[in-house]
Amino acid sequence: MSDDAIEQAIEQNAAGPKRVTGDAGSVEQHSLKDQIDADRYLAAKKAAAGKGLGIKLTKISPGGTV
Repeated sequence: MSDDAIEQAIEQNAAGPKRVTGDAGSVEQHSLKDQIDADRYLAAKKAAAGKGLGIKLTKISPGGTV
């Protein structure tokens, strides 16, 4: 799932009811807190899988000196 799809699903679930009961049965969604925690976990997992440490190291040398 892409980031946009996850954000869209969280927004839709937040706008809808948590539990629905009808003739065919009942359906309950995960809590909004659980969905946000899952989104944070997936974002952290994606960041950890990325190349590098998230910082860039460069060597600085003063100009004009020999």
